[in-house]
Amino acid sequence: MIFVMLGTQNNSFHRLLEEIDKLIEKKVIKEKVVAQIGYTKYEGKNIEVFDLLPKEELEKYQKEASLIITHGGAGSIISSLKFGKKVIAIPRKHEYGEHVNNHQEEIVTMYNEKGYIIGIDDVTELENAIKKAKNFKPKEYKPNNQKMLKIIENFIESI
Repeated sequence: MIFVMLGTQNNSFHRLLEEIDKLIEKKVIKEKVVAQIGYTKYEGKNIEVFDLLPKEELEKYQKEASLIITHGGAGSIISSLKFGKKVIAIPRKHEYGEHVNNHQEEIVTMYNEKGYIIGIDDVTELENAIKKAKNFKPKEYKPNNQKMLKIIENFIESI
């Protein structure tokens, strides 16, 4: 099962779900897909969707998943890594009205460069990322709180 996590932002991340549906139809994704979509309004053709899940249920899906596809939120990435999961992360983008700025690009880039996740910049790269995930061996996650605090600080200052 692939678990998709869109976090709790009150902006839509519709384009990621549309791409996942396309990849299911193309048979690139053959597993069941379950998604916690937050405030995104989406009627998945091939995706089982939930708005918001209680923490225990969210963690149950994370533990059961063979792959997690998530937005670039630090909480979603870190909690998935703590379960030792393969993660593909795609940043929400300001230019699409998905977030207030593009700080998620920094988060995805940082975790990708450290070898923890497969970070991509756009949903059009998802097919290749899914293929790469089959043989991807994520580096064991070790928190670097100072770097994360600096990213959060920069984000707060930019508001």
